[in-house]
Amino acid sequence: MNMKMERKTENEKLEGEPTSYRDLLRQREALQKQIDAALEHERAMAIENVRAIVSEYSLTPEQVFAKTRHVPVPRPPKYRDPASGATWSGRGREPIWLKGQSRDRFLIQD
Repeated sequence: MNMKMERKTENEKLEGEPTSYRDLLRQREALQKQIDAALEHERAMAIENVRAIVSEYSLTPEQVFAKTRHVPVPRPPKYRDPASGATWSGRGREPIWLKGQSRDRFLIQD
């Protein structure tokens, strides 16, 4: 008995028959082309919208792409060295004049 595996075309497939690996690859390739085309179209539309907004509000690249920097807020001093007048906010490394001593002694009273 000669058993040949027949290759069926897309139209010959029976309902419920699993899709072959090669068919799936072709579908993926077609789908990827659709995805790429949709992305290109939507990107072009987005650029058009951005250009219209930039033009309408006369925005500069610096305004649109400004880098935000965290600017540290200076803290008021909490401690003062009576001998030198040096102060410390209580943040960061403890100053030498305060090391090993009670902070209560150096606390600035309002």
